[in-house]
Amino acid sequence: MEKILLLGGTGFIGSSVAEQLIRLGMKVTIPTRMRERSRHLLTLPTAQLVEADIFDPSQLDQLVAGQDAVINLVGILHGDFERMHVELPRTVAESCVRHGVTRLIHMSALNAAVDAPSAYLQSRGRGEQAVRAVATRAPGLHLTVFQPSIVFGQDDRFLNMFAGLVKFSPFVPLGSPDARFQPVWVEDVARAIVTSLTLQETVGQTYPLVGPDVFTLRQLIEMVMDMSGHRRPVLPLGNGASRLQAAVFEHLPGKLITRDNVLSMSIPSVSATPFPAIFGRAHSVAAIVPAYLTHVTGRARYNVLRQGAGR
Repeated sequence: MEKILLLGGTGFIGSSVAEQLIRLGMKVTIPTRMRERSRHLLTLPTAQLVEADIFDPSQLDQLVAGQDAVINLVGILHGDFERMHVELPRTVAESCVRHGVTRLIHMSALNAAVDAPSAYLQSRGRGEQAVRAVATRAPGLHLTVFQPSIVFGQDDRFLNMFAGLVKFSPFVPLGSPDARFQPVWVEDVARAIVTSLTLQETVGQTYPLVGPDVFTLRQLIEMVMDMSGHRRPVLPLGNGASRLQAAVFEHLPGKLITRDNVLSMSIPSVSATPFPAIFGRAHSVAAIVPAYLTHVTGRARYNVLRQGAGR
């Protein structure tokens, strides 16, 4: 595996995957609609940023041709789920078959299923079905699927979003306060994806990716407040009020939460299967988050980093 096409490589998870691939000396092609918006990747020595529309089949074919593996991380939390999570994965898998690319990594989500309660999770389930159907018809295409819970890290839009809200809000009206998550660190997710390229035993497997600890949404918010030093009263909302809040927020800029997000949170984003030992150890939220949510300096910062490294 020397040449990798990384779809969704300019995003939060994709940037970490790109960095880990390049540390291994791989040549990584990263499509982007606007090269200037992805300048943070220009310093990576063996990364090639290419302006392209991956939804154009002819442009996608040109990108896929000659690659050793394709990693598809494209995903959204609101918008055209069918196009992003079903049609694109199917097209990517079919392009791999046409061009003799034998390795495909597909990013899905925990609880993805065609009968899931939300449109997001349903589309993720149909996307998995689509790529598996292509791989079944073409045994030479070796597929691995990953299903992460909420992914956290220094540039995440989850814990950082709440840190920003509690900084300026006198109180927190919290929808779905009892929703449960098993957050997984972005670097652990990236390591699993990159490692799977080199392990034959991962072919044909589907891996849930979760961290070691389960939190309710309220517990996560309270942890963020403690770490950021902005303690605020939390006003938990019931089911009806949570849906009403989401109905309002989904029409505001940024769409902090939508009614479909509320439906996704109606089932726990947790797994009875721990982080796969084949990919190493998953780090806890407590070991990682303080380094970027608190103003940690000097020896205190080194202690946090040591915890994250498992030392």
